[in-house]
Amino acid sequence: MKIHLATAVSAVALAVAGAAPALANDQAVLAAATTLPLTAAELPSEATGVVVVAAAAAEAAPAAAGAGTNGALVNVASATTSAAFDAAAVAAAVQASTAAAERSESFAVVLNQDSFFGFYPTFTGLIPVSEKVDLAFYGILWTTDAFGTGLGSDIWTEFGIGANFLAADGKLKIKPQIGITNGALLSRGNLGVGPRNTTTTLNGGNVFDGIVPSLTMNYADDKFEAEFYGGYYAALRNRSANVGALDFLHTWVNAGYKFTKNFSAGAHVEILANTRVDAPGGRASNVYQWYGPYVQFSLSNGFFARFTGGFEEGGGRAGNRGDFYKLAFGFSF
Repeated sequence: MKIHLATAVSAVALAVAGAAPALANDQAVLAAATTLPLTAAELPSEATGVVVVAAAAAEAAPAAAGAGTNGALVNVASATTSAAFDAAAVAAAVQASTAAAERSESFAVVLNQDSFFGFYPTFTGLIPVSEKVDLAFYGILWTTDAFGTGLGSDIWTEFGIGANFLAADGKLKIKPQIGITNGALLSRGNLGVGPRNTTTTLNGGNVFDGIVPSLTMNYADDKFEAEFYGGYYAALRNRSANVGALDFLHTWVNAGYKFTKNFSAGAHVEILANTRVDAPGGRASNVYQWYGPYVQFSLSNGFFARFTGGFEEGGGRAGNRGDFYKLAFGFSF
């Protein structure tokens, strides 16, 4: 498709380029310009190279007035050169759009389990929209019932969209996203009337329970890999109802060295902080701080497995203590 469109653009440019001398001499020149043997096999792989030839032909077209010509031919030659460069711009745009098509759509599924969040599958998808930008979307299927009402239903569910920007020849990926949570963890659920007219939230979860702006940055080359994540979980419902609505800041950073194409290892730091508690007597504090190494195995077909473990600090009397561990494995296609 790329070669055919480039051929059509070039042929039109060459035909216009031949128009000025044809008006002064013979219509056969125009016919020759439109029947040049520009086959797909003879064209270079990039469309711009073909259009440069057309532009050069246009500039070389004689514009001087002579017998049987008039001043209008000068304007025609000038317009011919502009048309050639317009064709070059069109071909450049075609080349940029096809570059996005050369990068395939991708989808990844990861199964996670750790000592705090429990088991939670995740997925991410990327759809190329230009040479260096993807449309991104993701989801997290939180399964810990303590994040809901404790009744085994209204499980916390997260979904979001954003963009993925490629830099440093594709080694660096910058992904800002915004998501929504659905359930009862942040909003504390639907409000109702409990015993003795007290406010209760044991009435199921909320759609748009919270909002999650986040930023993920990944770097990977032949020897090094690194990741940064920062996300703020803010309650959208019941923010001032004194029912215990919550906000959280979740962030981590890790970096490692690739010893082989299949094995890498490095260090991981992760912090979860409760930044707001909408309840009488509630106070913000760090939930956990994790520090430890990781090891990862990766296969050429897109499968990987990573184990991380170490010690945990809570950042206050209410924080967790002891060790932490997390395992993630998945695949991309």
